[in-house]
Amino acid sequence: MSKGNRLTIYILLSMVLGIGVGYLVNKQASPEFLSKFSTNIKLLTTIFLRLVQMIIAPLVFCTLVVGIAKLGDLKTVGRVGGKALLWFITASLVSLLLGLVLVNFFQPGAAIDLSNADTDGAKDLIGKTQEFSLGKFVEHVFPKSIFEAMATNEILQIVIFSIFFGVATTALGDYAKPIIKALDVASHIILKMVGYVMNFAPLGVFGAIAAVIAVKGLSVFSFYGQYLLYFLIGIVLLWGILLGVGYLILRRRLPELLRRIAQPLLIAFSTTSSEAVFPKLTEELERFGCRNKIVSFILPLGYSFNLDGSMMYMTFASVAIAQAYGIQMDIGTQLTMLVVLMLTSKGIAGVPRASLVVVTATCAMFKIPPEGIALILPIDHFCDMFRTATNVVGNALATSVVSKWEGELENA
Repeated sequence: MSKGNRLTIYILLSMVLGIGVGYLVNKQASPEFLSKFSTNIKLLTTIFLRLVQMIIAPLVFCTLVVGIAKLGDLKTVGRVGGKALLWFITASLVSLLLGLVLVNFFQPGAAIDLSNADTDGAKDLIGKTQEFSLGKFVEHVFPKSIFEAMATNEILQIVIFSIFFGVATTALGDYAKPIIKALDVASHIILKMVGYVMNFAPLGVFGAIAAVIAVKGLSVFSFYGQYLLYFLIGIVLLWGILLGVGYLILRRRLPELLRRIAQPLLIAFSTTSSEAVFPKLTEELERFGCRNKIVSFILPLGYSFNLDGSMMYMTFASVAIAQAYGIQMDIGTQLTMLVVLMLTSKGIAGVPRASLVVVTATCAMFKIPPEGIALILPIDHFCDMFRTATNVVGNALATSVVSKWEGELENA
């Protein structure tokens, strides 16, 4: 059995064990112990995520600069970037519209039980909403310091700096070749570190699942089963659309791509962090046949502009909260909300619950009680698992499709 398959089995076992331990604690322990257990067991997930976050910023910087340099000139950078943005914007609009159509058709807000609101969790999210207001958009996109951006893992800001750095390096030609070579070597060293960090994935998965089941119990599914079911129908439809378009372009190579990204998908699903698999996804896409220069340029952009699962959930959750409070929203208002979400969501990090912060801010803009986020918090962890996995699929497809369009997909 290969090392990769072994790790996948360990992750699956960790998920099962996490559910078992969490359920046992939920049934047997006192409320005081439950709180302590959840906080302490979650430290395993914190360790894993922090190890991954430690290598995200240097990896994005090194691979993106090297990728731009290898693309050769500004014209090629513009062409590849244009194709990527065409995919990103189209996929985002389709995802947002799908969420809007489904939430109006199924009316999931009517199924939400007002007595099960998680008010404590909502207070934490409401405190963060100012970061994603439209007024802060420019500050959120453009860095004032690359060191600050790296310290806080602001991927979009790192991408902006790296693009400027990469274009300037390319313009200098042979004179800048030593720095390109050094960054290329650094990116390979960081990818080697990825292998070491991924060994901690089963612990992170166990901690995440055990913590949420211990506090919520399995009964959360009976209260919110309808809401989760409607959302999963949306996820299935979105996967159908994404994979359908992917098949039209990649043809018979699509199943191979899905096999390649199976392990990153599983890690993203169980930790609810697409950021956690960025390094591993880079590695697997290159093994699939995407050229390093395309992967290192498109994937970091995708993490800022192409979070399809999160996009669909934003319109779905925002209108569902309005429905729960009996607030009627006409189609014009809903389409305006879609445009606002399209803008304010760009650059949200692939970290757990980032999309909920955007939903909270958007609700406040449209006179929907922002504390209504408390209504969907109890089930959100499970929704987050599916939308995070969808984000990973969307970015893997985007990178592979642009590689194919550029004639840079080996064995295609």
